[in-house]
Amino acid sequence: MSIKPLIEHLSLTLLIIFFFFLLTLHVGSARGRDFGCEDEDFSGCSGGGFAPLVKKEHRKVLVENEYGQISAIEICDGIKGPYNIHFFTLEPNSLLLPALLHAQMVFYVHTGSGSLSWVNEEENRSVNLKRGDIFRLDPGSVFYVQSDLETKRESLRIYAIFPNSDDEDSIEPSIGAYSTIRNLVSGFDKITLQQAFQASEELIESITSATEIQPIVHAISTEKERKKKGLWEIEARFLKAFIGGKEETMMISMNKKKKKQQETKAFNILEAKPDFENCNGRSLTVTRKKAGHLLKGTNIGLFMVNLTKGSMMGPHWNPRATEIAVVLKGEGMVRVVCSSKKSIGKSECKNMRFRVKEGDVFAVPKFHPMAQMSFNNDSFIFMGFSTARKNNHPQFLAGKQSVLQSLDRDVLALSFNVGNSTIDQLLAPQGDSIILD
Repeated sequence: MSIKPLIEHLSLTLLIIFFFFLLTLHVGSARGRDFGCEDEDFSGCSGGGFAPLVKKEHRKVLVENEYGQISAIEICDGIKGPYNIHFFTLEPNSLLLPALLHAQMVFYVHTGSGSLSWVNEEENRSVNLKRGDIFRLDPGSVFYVQSDLETKRESLRIYAIFPNSDDEDSIEPSIGAYSTIRNLVSGFDKITLQQAFQASEELIESITSATEIQPIVHAISTEKERKKKGLWEIEARFLKAFIGGKEETMMISMNKKKKKQQETKAFNILEAKPDFENCNGRSLTVTRKKAGHLLKGTNIGLFMVNLTKGSMMGPHWNPRATEIAVVLKGEGMVRVVCSSKKSIGKSECKNMRFRVKEGDVFAVPKFHPMAQMSFNNDSFIFMGFSTARKNNHPQFLAGKQSVLQSLDRDVLALSFNVGNSTIDQLLAPQGDSIILD
């Protein structure tokens, strides 16, 4: 049986998508326009459908005080989601108290510096953090974070994803992505605590009756803070006894001078060589091949795109991965195309475009053609997380690397019912690829 009808069908689909981008997306892209942005609301995960945008002002604040803030969002791709992203902000010289991870955590350091300490099974480790670092912790890890006392008073900001998956590491909605050690320990009755610690009734009473504090505190070790720290260490030791470990490693010390501590290095995405760069911008993808020591065994990759003024990440789609991006700087437009008219999840699949600004989060499922554009007055920078069990290779519709270039031009002309000369002009050699002017 001839495969020509299949090729013609594929060609027609690709050309329709391609011309749609040409006509609706890039028109006027060099004129400082507003793209005729619709005012539709694409946020919210109710019903489990496709909700590709969460504005910064719609984040849910979990913790907030003078020492920092934790906020969170859920974003849906209509396939697996929702994906949970938490935003940690620690003011200089602040401490995020120890917590037990219920799921895998992959994170990016947006600003500031500090240190991450954690214990997993028999290992007690720490790593210094700075702007651009990415890191990953496994479920069952007990971790805490301390920000540096910066002379320029820059907050430590961390963006973390807790990816859902089909395996046992999926987040249970009833318990969330992590629990504070205090909540875990204080849930036991006093007799159990006395027996577990072989401690006096007075000591246990001092722990259980202590006033509950928020998860972010000031890190200066005053006399009052040292007393609190002693309680945290006891609580951490109790939890460590439950998750396993040798007798000599049962205490998580809040002091940086820990014995036999192993140092681990983060991967810095800002110091890595871009995969692609031209005068219109640059892009970088961090995969298991580049950062195997961090991403081995995970289904998460990371990426960063920097578009200069009036530029566009060319129309493309991902065959294996959903992209979840956080805007780091500037504003831009995002176009997402529905490649078919069938429903995605519980909602109808439809073409959409929306404006994003610093702090907004947007998602694009696999096989959904997309393009991101900057305005003429500023660059547009975003980073994000991609979800794929295998390597993902984006497929571009325009530019030197267009997938249309590999299709038979006679078939393309017949599929779109135009002359061969029209197709030749359309696919004439272009100066740019991937990131376009």
